[in-house]
Amino acid sequence: MKVTETSLKGCYIIEPIVFGDKRGSFFEVFNKKIFREKTGLKIDFVQDNQSISQKGVLRGLHLQKGGFAQAKLVRVVKGKVLDVAVDVRKDSPTYGKHFSIELSEENNKQLFVPRGFLHGFITLEDDTIFSYKCDNYYNKESEDGVLFDDKNLNIDWKLEEKEIQLSKKDKNLPNFNTK
Repeated sequence: MKVTETSLKGCYIIEPIVFGDKRGSFFEVFNKKIFREKTGLKIDFVQDNQSISQKGVLRGLHLQKGGFAQAKLVRVVKGKVLDVAVDVRKDSPTYGKHFSIELSEENNKQLFVPRGFLHGFITLEDDTIFSYKCDNYYNKESEDGVLFDDKNLNIDWKLEEKEIQLSKKDKNLPNFNTK
């Protein structure tokens, strides 16, 4: 497993070693011991989630705040997404900065998003299956988020605005500067 820190401290790209032959392929999705050795982080995932979305569905930018803050390890099982993490840790030198990466069933890359980050993704193919592990349980009262197209964040979502599908909740999220 290859682990590379992104431009945002504590946010990592995880690339598995894929073993393949004429029968197909195999790879280890996550190994707690190796992850800890390479990052120094002690993570215990307690909840796995999965979504299936059509092309253009944007889910985000979300986070859980307070005692229900979550770190996530995200990956694509089928299809392709543009995945985005935004550092909202007020004491961080990269506060307000974002990192984006294409995750797909072909590249098998994963992104580790630490606590204190907004997270979102947009599906770039129909029937995309997106999976994520969380190190804390979801709590509705702890939901928070920021509008996906906030001008202060200046995120390029790779699709035209007319192609983007949002939930009613995500359309009504506040701007970043009001946080």
